[in-house]
Amino acid sequence: MTDATSTDAAPTTTEVARLIDHTLLKPGATRGDVDALIAEAIELGTYSVCVSPSMLPLVLPEGADLKVAVVTGFPSGKHTSAVKAAEASEAVRAGADEVDMVIDIGAAKAGDFASVEEDVAAVRAAVPTPTVLKVIIESAALTDDEIVAVCRAAESAGADFVKTSTGFHPAGGATVHAVELMSSTVGGRLGVKASGGVRTLADARAFVAAGATRLGVSGSRALLADAAAGGTVAGY
Repeated sequence: MTDATSTDAAPTTTEVARLIDHTLLKPGATRGDVDALIAEAIELGTYSVCVSPSMLPLVLPEGADLKVAVVTGFPSGKHTSAVKAAEASEAVRAGADEVDMVIDIGAAKAGDFASVEEDVAAVRAAVPTPTVLKVIIESAALTDDEIVAVCRAAESAGADFVKTSTGFHPAGGATVHAVELMSSTVGGRLGVKASGGVRTLADARAFVAAGATRLGVSGSRALLADAAAGGTVAGY
């Protein structure tokens, strides 16, 4: 699943904003912080807000063109599949449109990709379409072969997107190389979300050119101010 935008010309600042999941996942975030996040997302025209499940339900202004994304099994991915599925299901009942789940990174490192697929499938079963399911693979912690195998497992399990990172792993966040590899593996059948370290227009340009169809950004105002100052994101 990909987000449709014209490829005939470089996107405007408005189109850049519509790639962004405006994100607040700090453990110390308050309701007031989330209210401010929503207001900023609407002002900037981002695609969604992405929050922790305890922040749901969100109160959106009437008529707001804003999706609600929530994380599941975050940030370690070491929850059981049943817990991830229950957390996702509860979040959707509370108004989430999209679920960003974290895989068991240890299972991927051990080469147990069947378990990774089963984990994703359990969440997919709990939140069927039209809920959008993104699978966070922590690409910085994986080898190229592991990235490919995990993306294939996510696709086989019915995911809509593969996503690079939580932004909390010590190995780091998104890289252009990982996004290119993820994009080539899913071949346009799934979306690709670059997240973790997308801070500047140059970052956004590089990730979109590499194949990212969504961007996880916490500093959206600064990135879009950079775009408005004279840049555009090419290649989307």
